[in-house]
Amino acid sequence: MLIGLLALASVVCFVLYATSRDPRWRQRGWLIMKWTLIASLGFFAVLIAERLIFPPGVPAPPVTP
Repeated sequence: MLIGLLALASVVCFVLYATSRDPRWRQRGWLIMKWTLIASLGFFAVLIAERLIFPPGVPAPPVTP
């Protein structure tokens, strides 16, 4: 959800740049896009690490209190 909102914010910044030609909007758009990509890579890295540590079909070890 957060990644989608960041991508939408980046698109809005680029639209504002296209309509106003103010370079601040382009800079903000690139900055938001950069952090969107970083957040996406982090999210997928966690998913991949989870698959490697706990493969599907293998029961997770029991948790002892």
